[in-house]
Amino acid sequence: MRSEEFTRRDFGKLMGLGGLALGVPGLAAGCTTEAPAARVAAAVQRTWRISGAAGAGLSGFDTAVKTVMQARSIPCGSLAVMRNGKLLLARGYTWSDDASLSVQPTSLFRIASLSKAVTATAVMRLVQDGKLSLATPVTQLLTLTPPDGQSADPRLSQVTVRRLLQHLGGWDRSITADPTYRDREIATQLGVPLPITKADMIRFGTGLKMDHAPGTTYAYSNYGYLLLGQIIEMVSGTTYADYVQQEVLTPLSISRMRPGRSLRSGAAPGEVPYYSQYTGKSVFDAAGTTVPNPYGSFNLENRTAVGGWLASAVDYARFATIFDGKTTVLNGTSVSTMFAKPETGLNADGYYYGFGWNVRDVSGGRNTWHDGSLPGTTTLVTRRFDGITWALLFDQRDDASGLGYTYNDFSQPLHQAANAVTTWPTGDLSGLYF
Repeated sequence: MRSEEFTRRDFGKLMGLGGLALGVPGLAAGCTTEAPAARVAAAVQRTWRISGAAGAGLSGFDTAVKTVMQARSIPCGSLAVMRNGKLLLARGYTWSDDASLSVQPTSLFRIASLSKAVTATAVMRLVQDGKLSLATPVTQLLTLTPPDGQSADPRLSQVTVRRLLQHLGGWDRSITADPTYRDREIATQLGVPLPITKADMIRFGTGLKMDHAPGTTYAYSNYGYLLLGQIIEMVSGTTYADYVQQEVLTPLSISRMRPGRSLRSGAAPGEVPYYSQYTGKSVFDAAGTTVPNPYGSFNLENRTAVGGWLASAVDYARFATIFDGKTTVLNGTSVSTMFAKPETGLNADGYYYGFGWNVRDVSGGRNTWHDGSLPGTTTLVTRRFDGITWALLFDQRDDASGLGYTYNDFSQPLHQAANAVTTWPTGDLSGLYF
């Protein structure tokens, strides 16, 4: 991760942005790399370093994030807060005993399933441009061939693009194990070497019996979003990542977001390290070498459309402005389509899954959100009806603390911080980070 260097002119800008206060960056960017057990033992020796900037009256967000990180021994975090399209807080948080290291607001994190909104946006852009229909069955877009000796479920032709986006395709990981995490089994069944490819996953998945009739049951499906990534490539005529960059990110001047890599040796410049107390078998070699869970126990390259993007908190918050309907990426009609109620799947608590977002209609507007989770990664994004948006990224999912890692564990303190703000600053940090 690189340290942000601010000029005297930048400092002057900050002092004039409605009381925005600058944090102190570390001498070098990064995070401590000691083992999880050692990190817990040495927790009392850690010090806090908070980089970036925050508007006057927003210190409650810093307190909320620090409390969550300290309770769970999380080394690295980042938060961006926007209001009505203006960036008001951009922070990097490091809790480490190495004083030379610090996370920056532009540090890259794996964002896990926050990637699904990126994929859904790319699909909707193809629809908006008249290149794809939400009603088209997946069988008309992709060649789906099951393994030798197996047959595709005849209901596969009822799986439309819309149903894939809304997790109504018929695959249910609570009944049949998620095919995007069965690399070693797939390699054995298909007789192919590790690492397997996305095509191998899809061939294997095509041979699975569907757990529900398409369109009848909501069941969160990574496999469905894997198919959407391939559909984007087929329809656009370019790679999934290139299409997203050209049609979704570049119009917003977002250049740091990129697909992540599985192994530590493939880390991007500015990317944080990831921590887990667990190990797993590598999906990159036949011997099943024991590896740290975040580095090789799953194939991130195969999961870009599902959960494999890297982003900084500030860039993801900027990406979320697409859904205010005021960018050139998607028009208001497209955004409304993405947030429309599905044919089924209304939760008992009154929310549902749109296209890449959870959606709840509330008095005064609509709340949308998503969380993400991988070994070594916990993330969330929230768009409130009152114009407040935040993106929160951590480099750890589990820890010996035993405390929960659910969406509410992280979102509730941020809601409380936002609700406590009496006067929001009027400045905008966008010029410093975008």
